[in-house]
Amino acid sequence: MFSKDSTNTRHLHPDFSLFFTFRFPFLIIFSTFAPQSFHKEMKIFTSVKELRAALDRVEPSGIGFVPTMGALHAGHRSLVERARRENDTVVVSVFVNPTQFNDKNDLKHYPRTPEADARTLEEAGADFVLMPSVEEIYPEPDTRVFDFGQIDKVMEGATRPGHFNGVAQVVSRLFDIVRPARAYFGEKDFQQIAVIRAMVAQLNLSVRIVECPIVRGEDGLALSSRNQLLDAEHRAAAPHIYATLRRAVERSREMDPAALKAWVTAEVERNPLLKVIYYQSVDALTMQEVASWEDAPRIQGCIAVQAGEIRLIDNIRIR
Repeated sequence: MFSKDSTNTRHLHPDFSLFFTFRFPFLIIFSTFAPQSFHKEMKIFTSVKELRAALDRVEPSGIGFVPTMGALHAGHRSLVERARRENDTVVVSVFVNPTQFNDKNDLKHYPRTPEADARTLEEAGADFVLMPSVEEIYPEPDTRVFDFGQIDKVMEGATRPGHFNGVAQVVSRLFDIVRPARAYFGEKDFQQIAVIRAMVAQLNLSVRIVECPIVRGEDGLALSSRNQLLDAEHRAAAPHIYATLRRAVERSREMDPAALKAWVTAEVERNPLLKVIYYQSVDALTMQEVASWEDAPRIQGCIAVQAGEIRLIDNIRIR
């Protein structure tokens, strides 16, 4: 940009001032009206009402939204950065939702790092961040019960009762607050994306769900806020999960889904620190386990593993 002295005609000889004013009037206009910086300062809100007032002043079709539970890592950052590239206004929520935890001890120990999260989000280019209390999101108890057929009854739904109903409650509430054109979710929570798509269809919402690739560490472990809760031994063992999934893609060429399920379970559990909760090869749309590789056009291998006190999930495309 021009410096102040170079564009303010009061510092020029009167004759030159007149010359510049008539010959190059855009310089005067630029100096007077152009912003001094193109950087927009990120704003953090704890009040839903105040965030909504700010969003009422922006173009709705340009709002991208990334809902998170905080303890942000490079995977979350990649979602925000993609939203930044594709939208005029980027909103991020940081809220640990109590209704999706069937284990209250898990809720109590879920990592919370609001100061670090704020720094990460500013660096990633977020415009507005909502960090609300439980009372802001749920001024009254949310008693809604969703029915997604069989999508939420298997895998995570079967082993974590009520989890996906809580996810649907909070995501629908956040969509109502933010009213985004696009919302960004990571593929690590593969079944969750299917549930949210079903919820969007059920409630007839206009938001587009954008599915983003899993971000992994150098050792292949899918990035997760829960990883920081792993002790050193289990952290060292955890990359064996993805290594097994990668080999499962190759093994699927010579095994049917049932045989592959048995192989994956045995292979992961060759490490005594890892215990398979489930592994299933599922139709990527319905989340139902397939009996044959011809049962669906896209098949995803989904796994949950207990690593000490911490539950880890991952997935890979098989077909």
